Amino acid sequence: MSGVDLARIVAIVPVRSLSGAKSRLGEPLDPEERGDLIMALLRRTVAAALASRSLAGIAVVSRDSDLLAQARAMGAASLLQESDGLNEGLAETREATCAETTAILVLPADLPGVSAEAIDRLAEVAAETGRIAPDRPVVVLVPDRHGTGTNALLLSPPDAIPFRFGEESRAAHAREAAAAGASYVELAGPLAFDVDTPEDLLLADGAGLDHEAGR
Repeated sequence: MSGVDLARIVAIVPVRSLSGAKSRLGEPLDPEERGDLIMALLRRTVAAALASRSLAGIAVVSRDSDLLAQARAMGAASLLQESDGLNEGLAETREATCAETTAILVLPADLPGVSAEAIDRLAEVAAETGRIAPDRPVVVLVPDRHGTGTNALLLSPPDAIPFRFGEESRAAHAREAAAAGASYVELAGPLAFDVDTPEDLLLADGAGLDHEAGR
């Protein structure tokens, strides 16, 4: 395993199918509205990634072929996931893109505060960390606002650690980074907010993080 190299960072954006996405938002939003929300957030994510000066590309991974067609229309590459599970889908995408990348950024499509500036800040922190210990892998993680989950994860090299998204993923990724001898950094900021529950949706609206793309 080599050290940090940020010459070619590719963002991987995992998205569940529109029909089953965000089921925990069932009370305030019906299935069609949940699908519209996911598409609005995905548009915002793709637009931010394309505007970032740090990224060399963006790949959306999903089991929903219609969603992937829309992602391609937005300007993203796409990968139809064959396996079940988030970590498995990310591993598939990493394997498919690894030959063309020196680093990957896992960027879920449910972050209303996503922006090119927030993405570039992640890359800047990775670069600063890499200059301190250039021979070590770098892992930069944005925890969720509850302090338990992982809202963004930058890895250089791309296979620096296994993916451990799920319950208590923040601690799991930190353990993997320590086991790999990687330089590990946590970063606060706008990417720490995600939309999973009705409370999250209300807080996003109250904070002015409008999920309608283009506003």
